Amino acid sequence: MTSVAGLPASVRVEVDGEVLVVLVDRPHKRNAIDDETILGLERVFLDPPDGVRAAVLAGTGDHFCAGLDLSSLGETSVVEGVHHSRMWHRVTQAIQLGRLPVVSVLKGAVIGGGLELASATHLRVAEPSAFYALPEGQRGIFVGGGGSVRLPRLIGVARMTDLMLTGRVYDAAEGHAAGLTQYLVAEGEGMTTGLELARRAATVAPVTLFAVLQALPRIADAGPQEGYLLESLMAAVAQGSDEAKERMQAFLAGRATKVTDTPAVGGAR
Repeated sequence: MTSVAGLPASVRVEVDGEVLVVLVDRPHKRNAIDDETILGLERVFLDPPDGVRAAVLAGTGDHFCAGLDLSSLGETSVVEGVHHSRMWHRVTQAIQLGRLPVVSVLKGAVIGGGLELASATHLRVAEPSAFYALPEGQRGIFVGGGGSVRLPRLIGVARMTDLMLTGRVYDAAEGHAAGLTQYLVAEGEGMTTGLELARRAATVAPVTLFAVLQALPRIADAGPQEGYLLESLMAAVAQGSDEAKERMQAFLAGRATKVTDTPAVGGAR
């Protein structure tokens, strides 16, 4: 266990080598998130402990996150609602555009704000118990944690529209096929796989990591010509780094592993 100043009891952090494990710890609420918890997550990802190079985000108990804890909210004005949504945007951007690659381990409920939170992570691993939904449409509200921006990029506007208009629920296999997750593993193997992926991500050269976390999302959002230019600039910066030169020499000298058709992570689909 390690300490991060000012964290609420609902956010636990542990350090496993170079990997920071971040746990939402409200199992009595299926890890539904109140303001104290989301702000605790912001503190973790804005200022992670020294020495960590990747993170795993998960929930304690049987669920990842059942969304926003609606019972913790009182009646709000339109202006207050805007500020609350923007606060969630700030936190999810601290995850997506922070300095750490983040792997989320998904099981049980991944619904509403929980799905929005997962969509801000870079890699998503699901166990068979995971299920996905956006019940906001059935409750007279709308997503407010960045879901309308991130989820269509993962599954398309049509699928998100279906989830919100009909209350449809995807099981783990359906969510994986739709593009919500990159890995689907056996029951109980989510954290092991998540840690393995995070350890692999932690070995990526710093300049390459910066390019993947910071440049790649912006290239994807840019027009083709702007994207090509940014790609060229980032490629030149990466190739010119001392670490890139060392790694290329190691590969040419036969000291680096070669790509094969062996799965990167055992048992994952």
